[in-house]
Amino acid sequence: METYSLLREFADSWMLLALFTFFVVMVLWVMFRPGSTKTYRDVAEIPFRHEDKPAPARDAKEA
Repeated sequence: METYSLLREFADSWMLLALFTFFVVMVLWVMFRPGSTKTYRDVAEIPFRHEDKPAPARDAKEA
């Protein structure tokens, strides 16, 4: 078997399985690691942090 065919067969089978497993583990780690809920909740609330003071309205004449 030549080198290209051997590497292609490896990439199509075992490497695909290894990368898919890595992807699933990373997704699970991000979702279920300790403290992640608080972190993601804090990041999700960034747009609403300054609701008590909205941006000033601009007059149509100033534009």
